[in-house]
Amino acid sequence: MKESPGQCYREGGIANIPGGDGPTNFDITSEEDLLGIDLSALQRRGYQLGRKLGQGSFAVVRLAKYTPPNGNGDPQLLACKIISKTKAPAKWLRKFYPRELDVIRTISHPSVIMHHSILEKGDSIFMFMRYAENGDLLEYIRRFGHLGEPHARTWFKQTLNGIHYLHLHLIAHRDLKCENLLITRHHNIKLADFGFARRCIEADNNQRALSQTFCGSAAYAAPEVIKGIAYNPLIADIWSLGVILYVMFNARMPFYDGNLKQLIQNQENRKWVHRPCVEASLSENAKDILTKILEPDCMLRRPTNVLIEHAWIRINGKQDQSKMHTV
Repeated sequence: MKESPGQCYREGGIANIPGGDGPTNFDITSEEDLLGIDLSALQRRGYQLGRKLGQGSFAVVRLAKYTPPNGNGDPQLLACKIISKTKAPAKWLRKFYPRELDVIRTISHPSVIMHHSILEKGDSIFMFMRYAENGDLLEYIRRFGHLGEPHARTWFKQTLNGIHYLHLHLIAHRDLKCENLLITRHHNIKLADFGFARRCIEADNNQRALSQTFCGSAAYAAPEVIKGIAYNPLIADIWSLGVILYVMFNARMPFYDGNLKQLIQNQENRKWVHRPCVEASLSENAKDILTKILEPDCMLRRPTNVLIEHAWIRINGKQDQSKMHTV
């Protein structure tokens, strides 16, 4: 069994590791996705698989427990993504999987999900990472509705700090969406899913690299990404942050993505509006930062180093924490 410490997963049709309040059951019986897997080899390394959390086209996510084999340290709850090499697309194994590992092994930030290890055995890849007890942001908003402004600012600030860290290291996420923002037990946001992440510098000549791949979901993608032209992936990330912030405020998407031609027109003509109740309650600073982020002209869109200095972001975080509703 091959091991790569400090790394993590992607793909398989599952964009995130859901949390939730289900039972932490590790007394699992033989199930279809576990057939052919040497569970004893995992157990010898201290890993025990539990209940299924989600499933995609070539991967299954399960709760996992890690107990240090030498007895030094307490058991940890993790999420494990089990990827079938026989079902995974060849392009994913050849291009995106190595690229993700290259990114994951070099990043460490409070707003990025902690990656525990990767084990490879036979036709399976086991990716272990921190378990997000409270699921993802989309699940949260579907359950509780839109976020109040102080709550949104706290979570958006954490998200922005994580992306700013990545961008300082010339790494673009390229798949930012509510499903990829995970919520911990203490209600902090963690960035996850680096399957489309890439370094924005050419290895052979050390020059800034543009992207041409359509990555992520159209509903969160910047106009230049949807158009299929070469784009700056760092600036494209900013647009996705704007869509996330809009969803935090309004509990709905700013644009309908069923027709890509119409979507681009609506993006470029700024055809997005807040819900009436939100429009009436949002501060002017909140409206201003969202307008600056959802800037259709990529040359005018503000980068992270400018956004973190915005007046709305710089409001005292302790005031916001006292106004957040905890669940």
